[in-house]
Amino acid sequence: MTTTPPPPTHVLEAALYADDLDAAEAFYSGILGLEVIVRVTGRHVFFRCGTGVILVFDPAATETPTTNPDLPVPPHGARGPGHACLAADGAALDAWRVHLEASGIGIEADFRWPNGARSIYVRDPAGNSLEFAEPKLWG
Repeated sequence: MTTTPPPPTHVLEAALYADDLDAAEAFYSGILGLEVIVRVTGRHVFFRCGTGVILVFDPAATETPTTNPDLPVPPHGARGPGHACLAADGAALDAWRVHLEASGIGIEADFRWPNGARSIYVRDPAGNSLEFAEPKLWG
C-alpha cells in the first residue's frame, strides 16, 4: 500500500518560449528588473522571480533531445503565446502600469476580477501573455 505524499508547496519554475532570447532578456531583466541567473546562448535564459524562476527557452533548442547524460531533461517546448502571472500588491500595480507604459509596453487589459483583485496584462517581445495581479486573486 502506498501513502499519498503531501501536495507541492508552491510553483518552483514556469517556462515560457521565445525565438529571440536577447529580446526576452532585455524585457525580463531590463524592463522588469529580474535577475538573470543562467544564460546559455541559443538555448535559454533563466530569471529569478521572488522564490521562483521564470525559464525562457528557445523552443527549437528544447525540442532537440539532450546529449548530456548528466542532465537527462526530456525534450519539451511549446509554440505560440504562453502565460505567466506575477504577484504585485495594489500600490505596486499602479507603479507597474506607469513603468510599463513609460517603457513603451502596451497595456492589453487592466481590470478587477469579481473578487476585487486587480490584474494588468501585457505581452513580452515573443507575444507571451504576462499578467501582474494582486495575490488575493487566488487567496
